[in-house]
Amino acid sequence: MTSPVASTPLTEFASIRQLVEEETVAVDALILRELQSDVVLINQIGHYIVNSGGKRLRPMLLLLAAKALACNDRHVITLAAVIEFIHPATLLHDDVVDESTLRRGRDTANALWGNSASVLVGDYLYSRSFELMVSVQNLRIMEILSHTTTAIAEGEVLQLLNCNNPATTEQNYLEVIARKTAILFSAAVQLAAVLSGADEEVELALKAYGLHLGTAFQLIDDALDYRAKPEELGKNLGDDLADGKPTLPLIYAMEKADEAQAGLLRQAIEQGDREAFMDVFAIVKATDAINYTSRRAVEEADKAIAALAVLPESAYRQALADLARFSVERNY
Repeated sequence: MTSPVASTPLTEFASIRQLVEEETVAVDALILRELQSDVVLINQIGHYIVNSGGKRLRPMLLLLAAKALACNDRHVITLAAVIEFIHPATLLHDDVVDESTLRRGRDTANALWGNSASVLVGDYLYSRSFELMVSVQNLRIMEILSHTTTAIAEGEVLQLLNCNNPATTEQNYLEVIARKTAILFSAAVQLAAVLSGADEEVELALKAYGLHLGTAFQLIDDALDYRAKPEELGKNLGDDLADGKPTLPLIYAMEKADEAQAGLLRQAIEQGDREAFMDVFAIVKATDAINYTSRRAVEEADKAIAALAVLPESAYRQALADLARFSVERNY
């Protein structure tokens, strides 16, 4: 039976964005206002990372969920900006930890300004997000977002502990991406439920939608590290391997490989050996690990779509479902 996730063309992403175009413009304007600082370097790096060509997917989720719940609270724009501040703050820190030099086809901030400046400006973006968050004056919202940022930090540390560890299990890996990536997707739609005054069933369902969507998104990211073209992916192929990250394609390949192949994979993970990428890629492909990872992503996206059943039918609910499909069909 064909999965429902396989039917939506990627071109629909632009039409989904148009549903919240007015709100997105307002969010972008607020972000630019709140980025202003009398410290020039903060302005330079902040604008560089915020305007680096991202899809603004996480704030879009909040805006669409709010529309699906007929929520017109003025704080929707503020919280969408908060979510967008948190995301690039994590990217600044990620790129320093991973020693990355390329993201979305552009030089990373740490490659241009150095690690110290990148970390400190990341801290600034976190601080600005909390100032905006406090302005909403809603303790429940502060609770959700403070828990989210704590979980993201925990996910970063867990990923660091898993680096260069070929014994990392699929469950270990999923725990990392639930905290490091999926929880910000989850928080975005959960905030819409809180602002709209939705009941607990709706809030929990949207929270689940975000977790499954975020997991699917990261699974595809990790699959793309072994199948995309560098110009499409916007980063160097093999970056995960060079960082010693045992992502799901590698974990599954280790399970299915023969003894000699497993030995090569183990050594590549332990040493973070980018030079071994083509040999590793051949094993990943031979063990069907890329397709396995993609199938797991489709399962997560299907669960995300199922969670939307609590919402009334609307173009906005459909858009949230379509974004789950987009997350697993994209090639970048």
